[in-house]
Amino acid sequence: MSGFDHLIVERRESACWITLNRPEAMNSLNPEIRWQLSAHLDEVERNDDIWLAVITGAGERAFSAGADLKHRAREREASAEQRAHWQKLTSETRHIIERWYFPKPLIAMVNGYALGGGLEVAMACDIIVAADDARFADTHGKWGMSPTWGMSQRLPRRVGLGRAKEMMYSGRVVDGAEAAQIGLAVASVPAAQLQAFVISMARGFLANSWFTLRADKMLVNGGLDHTLHDGLAFERSSSPGRGPDMEARLKAFNKSG
Repeated sequence: MSGFDHLIVERRESACWITLNRPEAMNSLNPEIRWQLSAHLDEVERNDDIWLAVITGAGERAFSAGADLKHRAREREASAEQRAHWQKLTSETRHIIERWYFPKPLIAMVNGYALGGGLEVAMACDIIVAADDARFADTHGKWGMSPTWGMSQRLPRRVGLGRAKEMMYSGRVVDGAEAAQIGLAVASVPAAQLQAFVISMARGFLANSWFTLRADKMLVNGGLDHTLHDGLAFERSSSPGRGPDMEARLKAFNKSG
């Protein structure tokens, strides 16, 4: 797809596969790739023929090593025109935290390292599936930085408050098996089987109603803003009810019986 040279974009059935394509830089997130990812997800959101998206990283080394630190060093030596260009891209990028409200299911297929901002991108997805040799870490402390893409909010929701603080304070590396054990990922599989596993998972989702997929995501994510009591009320008041494909699905079921 033109205009997305830092991404590889593929359609597989009703799913869109998006690959971060800077393997020479461990798919680190400079302004261009962040803008391209945001812009393409906007396209996915508008396309009713796409029901879900999978995000992964090119190469075997990394899903994403996070913010491009070499780019930040180059910013100090760049021309005013170049800095203005990068600032424009940043201003036009829907902040990664806003993907919380992306209406369609997102699966992160994590191969290799997911560090700092790369881990934040993975956690912006609904589901993380990890290769057994995946490596997760919050590296903000290593560089004297603080999170702005969702680490402090999403990690505790995934793994619990104490475990999240331990990971953030220490910056230690969590492998794929531990990620699945603590709830950061839903599964850890051998690297050679990772793509086949995610393809099977995506097909399982696509066998269900696109309407229900979106409704489930909206209700779960919206309910997290409430107590259990208020969340139950939110579900009753916000559930969109029957989908436009319900009658056809019931007819197909009755015929099969």
